[in-house]
Amino acid sequence: MTQRAAEHALARSFDVNRVVTMFAVGWDMTTQVAGTSVEPLLFWRKDHTVAEAIDFARRTAVTLARLGSGSRVAHLGPRPAKRFELFERESCPFSRKVREALSILDLDAVIHPCPIGGERFRAKLEGLGQRFMIPVLVDPNVDRVISDSDEIVHHLFEHYGDGKVPLPLRAPSIANATSKLASAIRGDHGTHMEPSREVDSLLELYSYEASPHCRPVREKLTELQIPYLLHNVARGSSRRAAFVERSGKMQVPFIVDATKGVSMFESHAIVAWLDATYGRKPDEGGF
Repeated sequence: MTQRAAEHALARSFDVNRVVTMFAVGWDMTTQVAGTSVEPLLFWRKDHTVAEAIDFARRTAVTLARLGSGSRVAHLGPRPAKRFELFERESCPFSRKVREALSILDLDAVIHPCPIGGERFRAKLEGLGQRFMIPVLVDPNVDRVISDSDEIVHHLFEHYGDGKVPLPLRAPSIANATSKLASAIRGDHGTHMEPSREVDSLLELYSYEASPHCRPVREKLTELQIPYLLHNVARGSSRRAAFVERSGKMQVPFIVDATKGVSMFESHAIVAWLDATYGRKPDEGGF
């Protein structure tokens, strides 16, 4: 039996589409009670292979492990005049908590990805008086550099929210444990540096933390050490209308590379484009 035939046989015995949809609906009801949500998990294509189905399930499981944290805007407060900078890694459980807070509070940030083995932003981070450890948030609005994830989360909700930290981020021991579980589910995705070319200017990514479709794009940006401006447009974001006006529809992820004159939807297409445009083969040198 060929691999494709085996996949079709497995697909006939295991209706991925039905199981994922039923699970998503049930979990959405649960997360509404917890004050979060899992946005319509969820589009699904009939032509996905079993490998793609497994990867999608793992991406979705990350969202479920964190009770959908980062899927809905809430607890809003004053808006910052200046952009934050965040040094982080997609797979880092402590970085995840900060990204969730940014998504909940509907805040943008310039992301400096710091994968294992990556040195591109070491000098910049050390120039701020910090060790090469993540996450680190730079808040120019109050002239602070903060390097502890829980301190960053509380800082964000105190200054740019209503001071109330939501349940999935409130208890550090539980938040850390579930965020570590989420990282374990995704394995090495978004963890290690891959050879890459530097970008000429910041890319822009429209995303929100809990979306399973946005996750592989942020993972690839981390692996390639590509800095980008993160626009969070979670459920309830007042900026969704402006995003739709720019992009033509409400769908994430959406990436913009002004230097290359490129903008596109669809995580698989974006990841392939990033690899082709900014990935560098080892024999090319200079990485």
